[in-house]
Amino acid sequence: MLLVRGLLSGLFQVALFGSLLIVPAGVVPGGTWDSPRAPLFLGVYGSVLVISIVALAIKAPASLEARLKPLPSKKQPFTDRFLTLGLVLWGVGWFVLVPIDVFFWRLLPTPGFAASGFGVVLSAAGLAIIMVAIYDNCFAVPIVEDQTTPASVTFCISGFCSFVVGISLWLESDTSLIVEVGSVV
Repeated sequence: MLLVRGLLSGLFQVALFGSLLIVPAGVVPGGTWDSPRAPLFLGVYGSVLVISIVALAIKAPASLEARLKPLPSKKQPFTDRFLTLGLVLWGVGWFVLVPIDVFFWRLLPTPGFAASGFGVVLSAAGLAIIMVAIYDNCFAVPIVEDQTTPASVTFCISGFCSFVVGISLWLESDTSLIVEVGSVV
């Protein structure tokens, strides 16, 4: 049952990311429903996610179970729940920014092929770091609770930053890259 819940959660994630990337790309002036990079990203991300969920279900079910807790947690103080909501809204806004920048604003020059390729590698490395942190530490969850091993949490956060910076480059949005780096700094 844990594996099924994990796979359904992963499917929801891919569908959410897809809607946040593809729908704005199709509705902005000058945009297109036929964005070649978004489906490729979604396919690669979805494949890695399925493999990771299956591996976690087999090797570290407690870590997968911890990741499937709903947001926000009732264990969180109100301010933490408020901040969690803010982070979720920031993430949604960031994903929507990518296609708007690529197809409508075009504020900065499109990253070249090498930068985009580097983005693929960086995104994959970041996702791998996140998965290792989750495997290693069931406390590496997106809610604030007692963190008995903060090194794993830091490892997971650095993986997330690499993952998101890589997505910006991969999907050719320098503006979303600047927003991401600016929000971390």
